[in-house]
Amino acid sequence: MHRSIAALAVVSLCAAGLAACGSSGSASTPSACLHGPSNFLTALATAPGPVRLNHQNLISDCVLPAQKGGELTQVGSALVVAATKLNVAGRANPTGNDPIELGYLVGAIERGATETAGIHTDLLRRLDAAARFSPAQLPPAFATGYATGLMAGKKSG
Repeated sequence: MHRSIAALAVVSLCAAGLAACGSSGSASTPSACLHGPSNFLTALATAPGPVRLNHQNLISDCVLPAQKGGELTQVGSALVVAATKLNVAGRANPTGNDPIELGYLVGAIERGATETAGIHTDLLRRLDAAARFSPAQLPPAFATGYATGLMAGKKSG
């Protein structure tokens, strides 16, 4: 058991190191991605249609191959909070738009992270855990909405 915890710690440190290595890159996270969870939640209201942060940036623009460690932390925290809020709202009203928005958010980040050399792996795990958490089995309507949003986010997020 202790070995798996130690291995997890090593993996986390390696991921943090990769993120820090990206801090020397010239790419900067778009400012729209750094305005907290409410900015993501507001933009996602148009899902599964096109979603733009501040009518400009795709959500996938928020994850960069050479993302600075501090920006990655700030974006990641906002995304996990947004996903958690959408999960709670979606479980309360599984036929509403919240599961679609949640799926779109996850799909868009998956889309953006495909070319980031794995520095967003931990963020994707945390986002997936926040999105799929449920003390009981998620209702079929939630799963259907989530799948619709996930496909849309992967395609155009």
